[in-house]
Amino acid sequence: MSHLPSFRRLLRYAGIVVLSWVALSWLVVFVLRFVPPWTSAVMMERQFAAVIHGEKAFHLQHHWVPWPRVSPWVPLAMVAGEDQKFPFHHGFDFDSIQNAIDAADDGKRLRGASTISQQTAKNLFLWNGRSFIRKGLEAYFTVLLEVTWPKRRILEVYMNIAQLGDGIYGVGAASDTFFGKSPAQLGPAQAARLAAVLPNPDRFRVDRPSVYVMERSRWIEEQMDQLGGPGYLESQQPPRNTRIPRRR
Repeated sequence: MSHLPSFRRLLRYAGIVVLSWVALSWLVVFVLRFVPPWTSAVMMERQFAAVIHGEKAFHLQHHWVPWPRVSPWVPLAMVAGEDQKFPFHHGFDFDSIQNAIDAADDGKRLRGASTISQQTAKNLFLWNGRSFIRKGLEAYFTVLLEVTWPKRRILEVYMNIAQLGDGIYGVGAASDTFFGKSPAQLGPAQAARLAAVLPNPDRFRVDRPSVYVMERSRWIEEQMDQLGGPGYLESQQPPRNTRIPRRR
């Protein structure tokens, strides 16, 4: 019994730590609703890896571009290629998650089912890799983003921090590097090309696209057209009698 007060004190301290962390994390998310993030956890991880491995030639490229200065085809292409239910779900696409589980049970290759909200949470606050701890934190930050930010802000941050090449993050750096123009000047085909490498930007190239990237680019353009163009992102409900294709 003599240890009971100490145990209660330990629980109280642990509770204070947890509540403080929750409050601080929400405060950061709230501030970033209005302030452009100057970097992300994934960018810092890549810079650290470059230092550790002695990559002296490595140069990280990134600069923030606000929504009005980005072609409307860019966010649409990312939604068409990565998460077509983005305007309507609340952070998690449970149908895609179940489809991925079913495919894995059938012995097929495990494919991703992360939404743009989840990818934004991971890229901004967490690290690469697979673990239950990281997935749990990803779910936590996804809920915070969905509760605190409007959909447009989530997508704006996503297209500004997503990796689009080795050391190239965000639509601003990518449009300069690959197309020699500003993000506002990108057309549907160029936006689709950027979105086509998102599943694996370390493997796929925007500037030297493989057959797979070109095929995926064309598929994304078709999806952009089927969704009805940039106005789709302003929709309040999915188009009637239209089945939104599953992400590839």
